[in-house]
Amino acid sequence: MKMKRVRLGGSDVEVSEICLGTMTFGNQTAEPDAHAQMDRAVEIGLSFFDCAEMYPVNPVRRETFGGSEEVIGRWLARGGSRDRVQIATKITGPTQLIRDGAPFDGKTVLDCIDRSLSRLQSDYIDLYQLHWPVRGSYAFRQNWTYDPSAQSRQETLDHMADVLEALKTARKAGKIRAAGLSNESAWGLTKWCDVATALDAPRMAAIQNEYSLLYRAYDTDLAEVAVNEDVTLLSYSPLAAGILTGKYANGNIPDKSRVAVDKSVGGMGNLGGRLTARALTAADAYADLAGQHGWDPVHMAIAWQLTRPFKVVPIVGATDTAQLQHLIDGFGRELPDELLRGINKLHRQHPMPY
Repeated sequence: MKMKRVRLGGSDVEVSEICLGTMTFGNQTAEPDAHAQMDRAVEIGLSFFDCAEMYPVNPVRRETFGGSEEVIGRWLARGGSRDRVQIATKITGPTQLIRDGAPFDGKTVLDCIDRSLSRLQSDYIDLYQLHWPVRGSYAFRQNWTYDPSAQSRQETLDHMADVLEALKTARKAGKIRAAGLSNESAWGLTKWCDVATALDAPRMAAIQNEYSLLYRAYDTDLAEVAVNEDVTLLSYSPLAAGILTGKYANGNIPDKSRVAVDKSVGGMGNLGGRLTARALTAADAYADLAGQHGWDPVHMAIAWQLTRPFKVVPIVGATDTAQLQHLIDGFGRELPDELLRGINKLHRQHPMPY
């Protein structure tokens, strides 16, 4: 198969239509397997890798910050073909695990870009993203209690200008090629674009938000902003953190799964609030629909992303090469109209199940 290429928003960064997430590299995924995954990805034209300074996750630990970037860096150093891949990474938002919980500013951004470049053993980053808005976010089930009333519009705009000036400096120095957001809102995306235009700074080329058959908050206001501002969605958790694979059906918790790993370190084991009875019921319905049409539910969930009426690059992740190969086996297939109609019907029956 030959993987299609797409351009990130209005930037000049061209990437594969599917991205490989690396958040397990150095933790659930041992380094030799991580390198094997990247080798296999490049073989089939999957050239876009997403990382972050806070990875690996599950759990996030202070002492492992930057570990996934270092895994990628060692792959590049051993001949990983820097010119054949596009690498995205992120600066972490406010968390007590780094910078003592202080929000990032322009100076911090420039420092963190240099630190990521060092760990990646690269001269440049193709897409540098802001992992979390410093003013707060409704991502990861925070929508249930989201309260923006304490936000200061002027402080937010001043922060955006400060950070965008830093990104402008980094781009001019050749350290980044494009900029992006993550876990942002429609208002936030709009203002980042407006302020960038006013400062002749990098406009946001991408927004990395959660998006799957089970979580479609992006479909309305954010989609409208992205279409009009020419911003590409990098959709994380396109398999709803594994729920859409069916592996958690009937109360199953497979060894080495995210739920099992989370519970083993004292976590809640509910996939960040995703693992609900309603979500499992919806996943069963999607699996049944896929089976009726001769599709694997994993392949259906990824292929569906590429049918959306806005630019989207799904981020797939695998804890081992066997999982990655299973994903690859479904690449390049197009969903028939009848199956798409079935998906639309199920979405109305099971809206936002977590």
